[in-house]
Amino acid sequence: KHRISYNYAILNCFKTPRKRRIGVRISGSCASFSTLSDRSLNLIQLENDFGAHNYHPLPVVLERGEGVKLYDVDGKEYFDFLSAYSATNQGHCHPKIVDALINQSKKLTLTSRAFHNDILGEYCEYVCNYFNYDRVLPMNTGVEGGETA
Repeated sequence: KHRISYNYAILNCFKTPRKRRIGVRISGSCASFSTLSDRSLNLIQLENDFGAHNYHPLPVVLERGEGVKLYDVDGKEYFDFLSAYSATNQGHCHPKIVDALINQSKKLTLTSRAFHNDILGEYCEYVCNYFNYDRVLPMNTGVEGGETA
């Protein structure tokens, strides 16, 4: 068994032509690569080979979610206690939110801030009144803050 705990551990590649190694950082309890399926190992390897190394995720490959539960590519069930750093604190695939997304995307998916739209002003007014703000800047990355300064 390959066991990982509290720091970087190296695991040889999974018979890939690149012969690279995967570094995984685990915070907390031990995890085992021996329990991962070939599919999970291959997906982790692809991400390691072609993705930026700005995070060191746990060795779990998630495929779907419903409410507070997550499921990996092999169907194993987990509870989502992280909620994508609170971005999904309403749960995964909530029917009302999914319906709202579908209905809105049928009308207008996204507008650039290079244009006005029929919802932004009303939203800004609501937020300012609710929190007693003078102005609000809706953002999703933080880059907008620098652009606005």
